[in-house]
Amino acid sequence: MRFYSLFYTLIFSLTYFAQVPQPAYNEAFLQNEVATVYIDIEGDSLNLLLGDSLYASHEFMATVTYQSTNLDTTIDSVGFRARGNTSLASQKKSFKVDFNRFISSQKFQGLEEMNLNGEHNDVSIMRTYLAHTLLRNAGLPSSRTSYVKLYINNVYKGLYINVEHIDDEYLDLRFAGQANGNLWKCFYGADLTWWGINPTNYQSVYELKTNKDSADYSALIHFIDVLNNTPSSNFVCAIQEVFDVDLFLRNIALEILMGQWDGYAYNKNNYYLYQRESDGKIVFLSYDLDNTFGIDWFNINWANRNIYSWSPSNQPRPLYTKLMAIPYFKDRFTFHMLDLLDNVWNVSNLQTMLESKQGLITPAALLDTYKGLDYGFSNQDFLNALQQTWGAHVKSGIVPYLQNRKTSALAQCMNFQGITNPCLAGIEASNPIEPKLLFVTDVLGRIIDPNKKNCVKILNYENGTQKRIYEME
Repeated sequence: MRFYSLFYTLIFSLTYFAQVPQPAYNEAFLQNEVATVYIDIEGDSLNLLLGDSLYASHEFMATVTYQSTNLDTTIDSVGFRARGNTSLASQKKSFKVDFNRFISSQKFQGLEEMNLNGEHNDVSIMRTYLAHTLLRNAGLPSSRTSYVKLYINNVYKGLYINVEHIDDEYLDLRFAGQANGNLWKCFYGADLTWWGINPTNYQSVYELKTNKDSADYSALIHFIDVLNNTPSSNFVCAIQEVFDVDLFLRNIALEILMGQWDGYAYNKNNYYLYQRESDGKIVFLSYDLDNTFGIDWFNINWANRNIYSWSPSNQPRPLYTKLMAIPYFKDRFTFHMLDLLDNVWNVSNLQTMLESKQGLITPAALLDTYKGLDYGFSNQDFLNALQQTWGAHVKSGIVPYLQNRKTSALAQCMNFQGITNPCLAGIEASNPIEPKLLFVTDVLGRIIDPNKKNCVKILNYENGTQKRIYEME
């Protein structure tokens, strides 16, 4: 156990993190039930979808029926296609259901699209679920998830995880009243290095997903310009003017704990950038989180890799390395890392949660004959996946990974010093009056006594902002 000095505690009480609102789970994202999704599609269309059109992203017309204890609904004229990149070559495909592809404004439970992921390389079928749960518990932007049994033309295709799509609806639930900004999906190669002022230089790996008609890359290019070209004397303040640095530091700290090598910091891949309307700042969003918690293709022990030097030493990752080189930002990263390890990364609680979820999905998983087609996963392998190492690319059971990563991260963590933001004076001058406090919650969102001590408290203010503090008796 790490013991904190009185100095650390006093400084910690002055720090906070503005959590992102988390939308409630609804009928589309059941937490205590595995729903059933039926896809009905013409046979010729299905053959084309899985054959010549597999890599074309063409959406074929289909009908979807969603069944659960409290809901039985059928939606006609939806778009249906395979989804993914390298996973398109897998035997257990992932799929996208597009509710408004053929009928404008058609939605299901507020969703325009549904992502059904096969998790073909994860013997547990639980890593994506765990990753998004941790993001949610950490107060970070996170997709809601649930499990479904998928049938296509009445043939059982196995257990799938339903992962909320990042689009306008997603943004509106997390950035209420400010969700009309530009959203970029960042593919492999998006290392955030400077490629000049021409938007066409960026369009191949930074795909604009909202406001497409505008084709406006100016905010993205300005952010990358500031990141790469600002003189060191002005960098600390300049980057905070265009980018939500604190949210990113918390997010990347959690990705590092997860062993998310297929994101920005290691593999320059799989993330979104969103320009928040309220202040024009760019926000970092995690995406595609199945290669985590001990999944490895590089012969690297991600549970032990140093948290302060996570990215490849021979490749540029300026958003990570430049921030880590600044004492204030590195100290904020340390604060978030320690906070996550103390308040989110509770191995015993996570193990209990995982065991409960595994019990829920086991009947559907054991009937899933597709889960073993790509790597030979057996039913027993699935049942053992929380604790045992399967081998090959699955280098650890999930629970041993959680414990090993916590042990190594705590050993690597520096002491949090509470370094003052060099730009704080200007920020305080522009925000001299603190808004009215409405209520106080714990890290799980439960209302608590504002005077409660020895715990992390989230202060919720009337203007929608939050502060995270720790008070000690």
